[in-house]
Amino acid sequence: MNDAQAAPRPGWFAALAIVALIWNLLGVMAFIMQVTMSPEALAALSEPEQELYRALPTWALAAFGAAVIGGALGCLALAIRSRFAVPLLAVSLLGVAAQMTYSFFLSKTFEVYGPGGMVMPIMIVIVAVFLLWLAIHAGRRGWLR
Repeated sequence: MNDAQAAPRPGWFAALAIVALIWNLLGVMAFIMQVTMSPEALAALSEPEQELYRALPTWALAAFGAAVIGGALGCLALAIRSRFAVPLLAVSLLGVAAQMTYSFFLSKTFEVYGPGGMVMPIMIVIVAVFLLWLAIHAGRRGWLR
């Protein structure tokens, strides 16, 4: 569809895209903070937390980056009604899946943070799945061009 043929989108769609963009930009900030953590900031963490940071493999850090950067770009694409939202949010979900596979099954994350440490990762998975579904749904409705 070209601009003249794009289906009208409901008002809630733009608002949701902006909220989702903010959510993902917070993730980008967390990623930047993690990759630029100073030795002093690392030393301020508890010893178990320091061990988690030191043990993090490069692929898991790259998955984190793909998740949040893909998510931010995908939500920006949603906000501007671009069809590129679908592949970008698919990349984000793949990044989330890889990152959470490491957190849930390959690291000691939950030993360090306890059961409460599962809340945010589960929420991240749910949001990533929802955003990809939303992009696909929007594409099928003609809300993207």
